[in-house]
Amino acid sequence: MADPIFIDAILGPERPDPARRDELPDAEALDAYSRVVVGVAERLAPSVANLRVSRRVRGGRLLDGGGSSVVITPDGFMLTSAHVVARTEGKGRASFVDGRELDFELVGADPLSDLAVLRANTRDLVPAELGDAEHLRVGQLVVAIGNPHGFNSSVTAGVVSALGRSLPTRSGSNVRIVDNVIQTDAALNPGNSGGALADGLGRVVGINTAVAGVGLGLAVPINAATRGIVGALMTHGRFRRAYLGIALGPRPLPPRLAASLGRKDCVEVVSVVEDSPAARAGLRPEDLIVDVDGVPVQDVNELQRVMVGELIGHPVKLEVVRGSTTLPISIVPAELES
Repeated sequence: MADPIFIDAILGPERPDPARRDELPDAEALDAYSRVVVGVAERLAPSVANLRVSRRVRGGRLLDGGGSSVVITPDGFMLTSAHVVARTEGKGRASFVDGRELDFELVGADPLSDLAVLRANTRDLVPAELGDAEHLRVGQLVVAIGNPHGFNSSVTAGVVSALGRSLPTRSGSNVRIVDNVIQTDAALNPGNSGGALADGLGRVVGINTAVAGVGLGLAVPINAATRGIVGALMTHGRFRRAYLGIALGPRPLPPRLAASLGRKDCVEVVSVVEDSPAARAGLRPEDLIVDVDGVPVQDVNELQRVMVGELIGHPVKLEVVRGSTTLPISIVPAELES
């Protein structure tokens, strides 16, 4: 291929030879992408800790494990993944980039959101700024900071590859879906769990939780719902959820009812737990639940979202379709025991 010919007109001194020009200083040579990643890493590195815990396994043996956490207050509160501290004695060691190593204790964990709050005995930590995952867009740059395989403050970058994913979680016999999970192609590895997923301004928008496959990482979003969970864990050490005692599944509404309600779907009662709030209220398998206290319900996740702690012990009105009859049912939710 022939050398390109410049066609711009330059009057005056001869155009300098690019091969002889002085190298730019590093600060100028960084492109916009690098500057963002470097800025986020420098801002968040002091706020991300490497956790070391001892986990009890079958046979009663203790095995050393680890993960990451994100400082959220100067006086020692840290946020991590619940599975990082599951089956531990509720304490461990946290190390920081400045060389400090601090003991921490578990304040509270919520396995059904895979979030946990820890507390270190100090008052001079550097808290990260929490953002809002609701403002993320697919394709947006994100930076993951954690401690994969025990390597402190490792930084990877990528994009939001999908939003609105669902993550199944379990606590005992209870299974729940974490909504609006963030999917990213920023590399995540064992030990990243509990670390920060940040936007380009260094605001933490997610807590890294799982690797879904090669190039697919998942993070629990920081939004209004998870902020409420974190606040409850910090204050009370637990997050309360209402419990009905039913197994549910998706179901399309009958055509005539769908036309009258202006929507297509609802949830069907698949089974009812004996002596549960649902059993005492008279719910039966094959009942269709179309709304809860006037809030339309079109899938199982929507019903889970309205089962908040404030409903525990208070009558809740369900609109139920049984056969060809629509009837109101009053139910008093109990507290879900995790």
